[in-house]
Amino acid sequence: MIWSTYSPYREFEDLNRELNRLLSGNGRRWSYPFSRFSFLPGLSARAYPLIRVTDDPENIVVEALAPGLDTSTLKVTVVGNQLTIEGEKVLTAKENGGGKEKEAKVIYHRNERAAGKFVRTLTLPADIEADKVQAQYENGLLHITLPRSEASKPRQISVNLN
Repeated sequence: MIWSTYSPYREFEDLNRELNRLLSGNGRRWSYPFSRFSFLPGLSARAYPLIRVTDDPENIVVEALAPGLDTSTLKVTVVGNQLTIEGEKVLTAKENGGGKEKEAKVIYHRNERAAGKFVRTLTLPADIEADKVQAQYENGLLHITLPRSEASKPRQISVNLN
């Protein structure tokens, strides 16, 4: 018979080890930006839509790849140097089981097309003129042109030589 003494610290160490194992996920976590929880609140919600930000001396251009959006829910907001894109990607009647008249539940063998509301906010690299922003949505691509403010445009400085 082996005698051991009770240690409350051992209980905390076991609890700590189990919590670390639970939170680490052991490498089974879905990777950015292909999370299966793309439309749920939290870290992955910022992964949609996929964006590209470019700039030139006159404008900052944001392109957001967002096919299948309900354009009536699409909102683009600019406050200071923060750009927010909001919208909703809805299921088509066919994906939703044929509409309300068909009550049978759809059984998916594989579904990689998520749907739901999203919000994506990003900080722009320079100040812009909010009243001159233009946005256009065509063929699943949201194209936003944000003109730079005069103070943020690059200027050529002449150097005086003695």
